[in-house]
Amino acid sequence: MKTVMSGLDLRAIAKELSQIVGSHCKKCYQPHYEQVVLRLRAKAGGNTDLVLVRGKRIYTSQRDRPMPQYPAPFAMVLRKVLTNARLKAVEQIGFDRVLRFIFENSHGVFHLYVEVFRDGNIILTDGDDMIIQPLTHATYADRILKKGVKYSPPPAAQDPYKLDFDSFSELMKSSDKSLGRTLGGVLNLGGGISGAICAETGNDADAEISSVDLSKIWESLQSMLHGNWKGYLFSGKDGYEQAWPMVLTTLQNQEYKEYETMCEAVDEWLGPHDAHALARREAEALDVAAPGRGHSTDVERLERRLAQQERALEGFGAKVEKQQEIGHLIQNNWTHVEQLLEQVNNAVESMSWEGVKGAVKEIEWIQSVNAADRNFIAFLPNEDGKPDKQVTLYLDDSVHQNAQRYFQAGRKQKDKSSGAIKALEDTKLELERARKKQAKREASGQVAKVKRAKRLWFENHKWTMLPSGHLMVGGKDAKGNDSIVKKHLSLGDRYLHADMHGAPSCSLRNNQGFVADLHPPAHIGDDMPAFRLVDKIDVEIDDNTTELAATMALAWSRAWNGGGAHGTVYWVKPGQVSKSAETGEYVGKGAFVIRGKRTWYKDIDLRLGVGLVAINGIPLLLASTEDHISSICNRYIIIAPGREKKEGIANKIYKSTGLAVDDILPILPGNCEIIDDMGLINFKKSDSDD
Repeated sequence: MKTVMSGLDLRAIAKELSQIVGSHCKKCYQPHYEQVVLRLRAKAGGNTDLVLVRGKRIYTSQRDRPMPQYPAPFAMVLRKVLTNARLKAVEQIGFDRVLRFIFENSHGVFHLYVEVFRDGNIILTDGDDMIIQPLTHATYADRILKKGVKYSPPPAAQDPYKLDFDSFSELMKSSDKSLGRTLGGVLNLGGGISGAICAETGNDADAEISSVDLSKIWESLQSMLHGNWKGYLFSGKDGYEQAWPMVLTTLQNQEYKEYETMCEAVDEWLGPHDAHALARREAEALDVAAPGRGHSTDVERLERRLAQQERALEGFGAKVEKQQEIGHLIQNNWTHVEQLLEQVNNAVESMSWEGVKGAVKEIEWIQSVNAADRNFIAFLPNEDGKPDKQVTLYLDDSVHQNAQRYFQAGRKQKDKSSGAIKALEDTKLELERARKKQAKREASGQVAKVKRAKRLWFENHKWTMLPSGHLMVGGKDAKGNDSIVKKHLSLGDRYLHADMHGAPSCSLRNNQGFVADLHPPAHIGDDMPAFRLVDKIDVEIDDNTTELAATMALAWSRAWNGGGAHGTVYWVKPGQVSKSAETGEYVGKGAFVIRGKRTWYKDIDLRLGVGLVAINGIPLLLASTEDHISSICNRYIIIAPGREKKEGIANKIYKSTGLAVDDILPILPGNCEIIDDMGLINFKKSDSDD
């Protein structure tokens, strides 16, 4: 399967991306450590995502993709520099697998380099190519990629576009490799293109260059380099396997599908995988077998620690064996080592260290010398008498002393491993206790105790999930009302407000919402419905959803504690909500002016359900309409306005579920009467089993 783009693929992609030159960068995201997405807005309107998967591919997409609520550090740097910057050009560096995106804004010119080879990288630089920030810091033999260093592309490979027939012929004839290897390696075409050229010209890839007609090879090469490119997906046994900008001769008998562009083909093939990058990142962070960070229980945290300690202990054992093996090899090759020590010592005395450094290049048994530490790296012979194992030998030590250095290093590793074994046993005991404690909690109906660094963003407001999956948030106070309208009310959303003074401003989000979590963490039981917050759901807001949202908007207002059983709510579009008052009037903090037609919902019944759910792997209480909660939750209560203080009800829920009181109180709208309890407070084991 071909999942990494070739130089020719990138040439085709760069040509296609010239169509979006002039677009402005509106947002930068990093849904996964390997992927960066630039959201571009064209002059004619409409957004296009530029998807950059380091080391693998570059393409554009208009596919819906969830994005993280909080940008990663690299995405923050990109936003700071590139937001509202105009894309001026897209260039390929020679014929290498590197594309340069040139942006310009009021602060100057900036370059974004995307390297599509090996592990890949994405590097942001200024107009002079000084690195502002790389996605990953890296050091190579001939270049360094880190902040403050001038960016250097990888050493340039052959660019077939710069060859004429004479230079092409000379290059081919000077090669001592086969036809296929010369085209693929020396000409930098890769295996796919070189194989296709050989097949098209009727030559075997292993043929000697002297036996082929180079003019035919040249014609075939030119037709590929300057062809009318589109996008083609080639199928294999398990679906699509390759994407190319043309139909290669070697693939013409395979089933394939044609697209107008290479970007479309890549998006059709790998777009769904890349669009779920955020879900993969969150799953990796919450994976109990991985040392990743995320919301986790004590059991999961200790399981990760145990896995790390077991891996570390395996590493200690391997190091001990390696050190002891080298020590024994030095002893077993006593004469060989003694001769090397004597020869290098004599050479240092006669020609100094500088002379020795040059001389050892011709000696196959010595790799390098170190004057500062007075040692050298040598090879020990294998059974055939050829250089094999590498060993560091010290000139001032005898053969025995050099061997003892390795034995001593092995003993130190062994001492470290004894401490690691003790720590491992302690972790096993802790894990056993934590598992018993968690089992006891589960038997009593309490949910897993999840440690998390911060709340989900919507928990700072009143919030709910509607049956359609849409998210609605409302302000807790005047400051919260301002925040809802300024930050969380967008085109397509609906603004709801109960018809009474002091009611919260509510935003029914058109795009943001919840979807079923098909792979919840292990600490979320089968009896708890699991959801994930996403930035794009497939369902549009309709009048039925808005009417149900109106129930929540009324419940969040003073109507709940006001003694009335019914109330009225209206909704308007975002453009009708304004902070601008009429002349002579004043709009206070948390208040807004509503202009234009309102849609009213009257005689709304104040009756809610409160149930136990998991959002992004975190057990939470959800308050929503009675029918919605009873349809999705196994453990829930039905409440109506009443006389029992909400603090008392919160305490009962805490004792039954183990959720923090601070997480329960904001969900309850006020003093309540419990109409029905389906195991949320009075839990019985059979409630969840059923």
